[in-house]
Amino acid sequence: MNETAQIAQTFLTQRELAELLQLPERTLEDWRLTHAGPPYMKLGRHVRYDIADVLAWAKEKRRA
Repeated sequence: MNETAQIAQTFLTQRELAELLQLPERTLEDWRLTHAGPPYMKLGRHVRYDIADVLAWAKEKRRA
């Protein structure tokens, strides 16, 4: 796998993240508006999620 393909796999679209978390895309949109969800970046009008940031955010949400 080349370096560009490896980098592309670390960034998820809203749809990909919604599928991974088994949530509606609308939930991710709401979380962005309220700053309640995982960190994201805007590249122009495109939203991307770094999988490492999402996993760290999810671990912070764990309850014992």
